[in-house]
Amino acid sequence: MPKYYSFMVCGYYLYFTSHCIVETMHVHASDKKLTEAGSAKFFVMSNGDTTVEAKGILNDREISKIRGFIKQNYKEMYMTWLTYSDKGFYGE
Repeated sequence: MPKYYSFMVCGYYLYFTSHCIVETMHVHASDKKLTEAGSAKFFVMSNGDTTVEAKGILNDREISKIRGFIKQNYKEMYMTWLTYSDKGFYGE
């Protein structure tokens, strides 16, 4: 399960799964168990904006902070995504 970073953001790991690379770029946010159950899912657009597909167990404050982190780091995160998937940003 590829992580975008080895550290947690707002108490959650940001990752994607090898079976979900058929979709456009997105980010799951989950606790240390790294399971999709209870995780949030953010689709990432080419300008770094996100759309929230699922909130999981995250509260609005955590969602907002993670969206801000993705916005600041989406280009670097996209380079990681491209090593696994040929799908582009959400909405393209």
